[in-house]
Amino acid sequence: MKNYVAQANSYISKVLSGEIPACTYVKMACKRQKEDLKKSFDCGFPYEFSPVLATKICLFIEHMVHVKGPLAGQNIKLEPWQCFVLTTIFGWIHKDTKKRRFKRAYVEVPRGNAKSTLSAGIGLYMLTMDGEGGAGCYSFATTREQAREVFDVAKGMMKRSPVVRNKLGVSVFEHSLVQSSSSSQFMPKSAQGSTLDGLNTHFACVDELHAHKTREVYDVVETSIGKRLQPLLFAITTAGFDLSGICYELRSYVIEVLSGRAKSEEQFGIIYTIDKDDDWKSDIALEKANPNFGVSVIPETIKSLRDKAVTVASAANNFKTKHLDVWCNANSAWMDMDALSRCVNPELTIEEFEGEECFIGIDLASRIDIAAMVKLFRRNIDGKTHYYAFGDYWLPRDTVESSSNSQYRGWDVTGELHVTEGASTDFDQIEYQLLEDCRRFDVMEVPYDPFQATQFSERMLQQEVPMIECRATVMQFSAPMKEVEAAVRDGRFHYNGDRVLTWMFSNVTCHQDAKENIYPRKERPENKIDGVVALIMAMSRAMLSGEEYNLSEFLDRDVCLRF
Repeated sequence: MKNYVAQANSYISKVLSGEIPACTYVKMACKRQKEDLKKSFDCGFPYEFSPVLATKICLFIEHMVHVKGPLAGQNIKLEPWQCFVLTTIFGWIHKDTKKRRFKRAYVEVPRGNAKSTLSAGIGLYMLTMDGEGGAGCYSFATTREQAREVFDVAKGMMKRSPVVRNKLGVSVFEHSLVQSSSSSQFMPKSAQGSTLDGLNTHFACVDELHAHKTREVYDVVETSIGKRLQPLLFAITTAGFDLSGICYELRSYVIEVLSGRAKSEEQFGIIYTIDKDDDWKSDIALEKANPNFGVSVIPETIKSLRDKAVTVASAANNFKTKHLDVWCNANSAWMDMDALSRCVNPELTIEEFEGEECFIGIDLASRIDIAAMVKLFRRNIDGKTHYYAFGDYWLPRDTVESSSNSQYRGWDVTGELHVTEGASTDFDQIEYQLLEDCRRFDVMEVPYDPFQATQFSERMLQQEVPMIECRATVMQFSAPMKEVEAAVRDGRFHYNGDRVLTWMFSNVTCHQDAKENIYPRKERPENKIDGVVALIMAMSRAMLSGEEYNLSEFLDRDVCLRF
């Protein structure tokens, strides 16, 4: 019998040594497992690793057969990365209860890496071998067709494995798999045509989570596992385009767990992608992002797709998302999100800037859009102007509760979004914040869009706040927008990683006119960019204020100021 645990441990060693190309998140997952194995001998650590249970799931899946492609009918052979995922999820148990440690798993991997095969095998194991009476096992999705993807693979596996099927007493029906001896069943479920409430779920596979427009299905499923002692919510997906959805929210949380910034002993996660400094056009990038490279991911095929994406610019984002697992938002995105990520300093605090000169851009909204206020500070470092941005954002409670943006409620809890009660944003809170900022900092100017802000600006002028009207025009926005982009690219822009502002940056598209002017736009109404607009307004005034800004340096970049 194969030693699956040894194969998983070998994979960990090769990843951490660099023998196997892997991104930061895969290395984090391997390092976490290695450290947990060491901690398991500590009496204070509540979990232990069971090689028997880790082996059991792998052995079971290798008794299943492929149902699609050139290997159809042949027994599944698990790859090292799959052994690592399976042995880690199923090998850990609580020392006292002996119940499984990981109740939620998130696996992000590009298209073509046998996601459905892995998910179906896990589903069949949970149905037949997990020792759970009346196990409710489901493949969840937003549509019936997507919900059947994993289920149909599982059904095909059972049909093609008569010995295993008869041994386990599994009946195969058109819309369900049933094990009568344990009163357990495996079924596809979607949000279409039936309610998902009232389920008592033992295993839930949420396939292609990135395609979920709302968080409804995931939230219902997560709630439905609460009555089981060792359930598993298994989310497996490729990257997507919606950075405001439940998938990106869960992905962000998993990264926090892997990095150690968040603690969750019951959440497993691994993300196969490329690193921010990698050349996405290189062969090594393909190997790093695709753990089944050379197996189910055919090198000739994916390289051909890569070459097309290099040549045809419009195909680049789709290739990066589907085959390198790189999250992209707008198809004609303005900001280089990799460059922006290098501008993040989590240790940066606004207290460091007490008493310093400050420009505050304000973009007001009362109901659907986000009211945004961005404070922008400047410092001269080695003769170059560096910018430091801090944002505040407001939405009314009714909009937060009714919006399809799954992150609004999360940002409310974390305090990254100020939620005012009722159906309209309470401008009194924004006024209070602005006056408080004027007391704390040397506020030079407060540029604002006059839309919805006439009365607001009049009240602030009465309080001697230096309000400056800044209309949202191409002439006003082009130069400061280019300076923001240049500062990000040059590493002269700094912020604390503010997730609201990051999301808004990813939503901005721009069109360049015949005179090379640009202007911020959004592809869809739900892709908010208010914080970026406020930042651009603040930048427009900072560029025109004082001698600290190096005008010749800016003009050398072939950018023409047009105010």
